[in-house]
Amino acid sequence: MEEVISNSDLSAALRFALRATWSTLQSKDTAEGPPGRDSAQFRALIAGILFSRHFILTYQAVIASLLLAFTLAHWTTKYRRWRRKIQISKARKRAAENKAIEHKEDSKGSQKSTEDSYCISSSSSSSTLQRTDPSTAKSIGQADERTSLLKHQESQSPNRRRTWWSTQVRAWLTYQPQPIPVFNRVLPSNSTSVVILLFIAINLFYTLYKVPFSISMLFVFADRASLVFVANLPWLYLFAAKNQPIKMLTGYSYESLNIVHRRLGETMCLLALVHSAGMVGVWYTLLRPVGLTLAAFLLSKIILLGIGAFVAYEAIYFTSLGTFRRRWYELFLALHIFLQVVALILLFFHHHGSRIYVAIALTIFLVDRLVYRITLKTRTYKGTCVVYDDQNTVGLHVSVPISEKTSPINRILGHNVAHGWRATDHVFLSVPEISHKHLVQSHPFTIASRAPFSDSLVGEMDFIIRAQDGFSSDLLRFVKGHSEARIRLDGPYGSQDALEILQDSDSCVIVAGGSGIAVIWPLAWAIVAANNNNQADLESTPSSALSKKILFIWILQKTEHLSWLGKDQIEELRSHGVNIWIPPATETSGRPDIASIVETWITDNDNEFHDGRGRTGVVCSGPDGMGRAVRNACSALQAKGRNVSVSIEKFGW
Repeated sequence: MEEVISNSDLSAALRFALRATWSTLQSKDTAEGPPGRDSAQFRALIAGILFSRHFILTYQAVIASLLLAFTLAHWTTKYRRWRRKIQISKARKRAAENKAIEHKEDSKGSQKSTEDSYCISSSSSSSTLQRTDPSTAKSIGQADERTSLLKHQESQSPNRRRTWWSTQVRAWLTYQPQPIPVFNRVLPSNSTSVVILLFIAINLFYTLYKVPFSISMLFVFADRASLVFVANLPWLYLFAAKNQPIKMLTGYSYESLNIVHRRLGETMCLLALVHSAGMVGVWYTLLRPVGLTLAAFLLSKIILLGIGAFVAYEAIYFTSLGTFRRRWYELFLALHIFLQVVALILLFFHHHGSRIYVAIALTIFLVDRLVYRITLKTRTYKGTCVVYDDQNTVGLHVSVPISEKTSPINRILGHNVAHGWRATDHVFLSVPEISHKHLVQSHPFTIASRAPFSDSLVGEMDFIIRAQDGFSSDLLRFVKGHSEARIRLDGPYGSQDALEILQDSDSCVIVAGGSGIAVIWPLAWAIVAANNNNQADLESTPSSALSKKILFIWILQKTEHLSWLGKDQIEELRSHGVNIWIPPATETSGRPDIASIVETWITDNDNEFHDGRGRTGVVCSGPDGMGRAVRNACSALQAKGRNVSVSIEKFGW
């Protein structure tokens, strides 16, 4: 039978728990709890509280170690790509030298063959000269040109084929399951799910480890849930910050981390619910029997502050749900900022132990918003506006003077559009002239034009904005009556993972669905321009000089959407050797089997030019269904042993 804690002992224990912070751990006098409390249950309660205070300190080290593992993986991959690039560059240089030598020898040989022509003609009539069909020679020459570098590289080192189990694991990690039935909730790839489940498992472990499950120890459980909650606060804000060091360390920018931010936020809301329910349980089982009424419990200052913080965080959760977010995006943004500031303030005064975590989280939020986004990263320019042929899409064009030189320090401390940008980058865009409310609103849009060269003096920035609700609808109405506007740009932001995958590949497949062309179009030009230092070099480079085979697919809903780019620009890209396939609009011809098309092209191309051992990079930007189909086609190829890497570009909101 459990020993009952007296009213005075319980009050002392609760006061001790609410007063205890990380600094309490440094005091030897508190190791045995408040003086004069000798009951075994009281000592066990204090011991449980102190153990939680000690134990939670290791949480930061565990998460930091996990981040370190991703950092090592990222930089190892970058090193391997850099080494392969150097090897290919050396092989290309040797191939050029050998070609020059062969050309010189051929010139000498042609002179000798002319001198000996009479000898050949006077030989026996039964002698024959074998001739190669010109078309066959051309195809062989093309194949040799595309495979020589790869084969030369493979001759220098043994072929390291992946083992069966490693290919299956890689394929499984790439695979994206179908949406959850009934709820129609889109699931991420298996690799993303593994990371998220690992994160949740760590939180579950820290919530339950060595927690005594008994009525008298209910407070220890509720207290532990609150400690895990506040320990996650800095990470929650770090994953959401647009300017943070995680991108530099791991290569993952904030939009890639957004899904982790959301799942962590949901986990924290569950922890807040557990803590609140646990405290109500403490009142009902321990405090109510000794005479403390529910009103007195709820109206105490510390409980009121906790209730306020709990309500604020739960409101953040419900207003962040996909249905609310898509329908009332502007309201979601406003509430998200307002409620989190309110919640942090209430949490700061709720418990002394939370203050260090609240201070760190608030610092991350303020530095990101005030130092970077409002000052260092924001520029305003005059731009032109147009409504495209479909009458539902706005095109914005901004000429950005590239007047500031980029350096590593610039990129860390405040790289803005005046320093240039790269393919797949996006900015947060606002047009204050539309209305007063748009003074404080900004929305993410991908830069749909070529990235400027390093020596460019002006960068031409285009945006393709389809009108839906809120800002985009207001913008469409505004542009129908205006041809110019002042445009405020906060950025650029984004990851270069997709571009690096394509640059490290022998062949490339890039797929766009609808407005996903905003991502794919600059990406295609970045690959074409990879071997050119400036615009003049690009314009003078013949299509035969393209070192990769590139398949460019754009699936349109309406034929009018071709006006987003224009036929001239599409033909210009084709003239540089890019294979472009734009099927009939889906509204008249239905959706093509994109998975089969991608899988067939990769297989045929790899077999023809790389003996089945080439590297293929695939990037897709479009609707969820298209992205899943392309990803799973690549997963099937990986399971068959093909060396395929895939990146699905989709904004994480």
